[in-house]
Amino acid sequence: MDARMFGLEAPLMAALQHLLDIPDGEAGAGGDKAGAAASGPTRTYFRDARAMAATPADVKELPGAYSFVVDMPGLGTGDIKVQVEDERVLVISGERRREEREDAKYLRMERRMGKFMRKFVLPDNADMDKISAVCKDGVLTVNVEKLPPPEPKKPKTIEVKVA
Repeated sequence: MDARMFGLEAPLMAALQHLLDIPDGEAGAGGDKAGAAASGPTRTYFRDARAMAATPADVKELPGAYSFVVDMPGLGTGDIKVQVEDERVLVISGERRREEREDAKYLRMERRMGKFMRKFVLPDNADMDKISAVCKDGVLTVNVEKLPPPEPKKPKTIEVKVA
C-alpha cells in the first residue's frame, strides 16, 4: 500500500523515519537481533544506502588532479568528514542536524536532515598523500592530485662480443 494514498508526502515520511530510527545493532530488517543475519539487510545498511543516494556529487578529472564537488549548504567544517579507507576509497560523510527550538513549530520540513555519505574508489594514479578539502559557500571541493606519469623505460643495450 502506498503512503501517498493517505496524503503522506515524502518530507513527512522522512521525518517519521528519522524519529523511528533505531540505533545501530539493535534490530535488523526483521526486527529481532537473532534473525537479523538470516532475514536480510539491516536498518544500518538501508540508512547508509539512503544517505549515499541522497548525496549528489560531481567528479571532474583535471590535467593534474581529480576534483569531487558536493553541495553542503548550512554545514560547518565540524559536520563534514573526509577520509580515505582501504587505501583507495575516498569517503565524504557527515550529518545535518535539525535546529531544535521550544518556541518554534515546523509547519513544513523539506530540507533533508540526518546522515549523508558518498564513497569513491580512487584510480591507481591518485596521490594519497596530496588530498585537500575546502568548503566555501556551502560547496565542498575535495582535490586529489595525480601522481606524475612513470618515465618510459629506456631499452637496455647489450654489447655483442665477437668470438
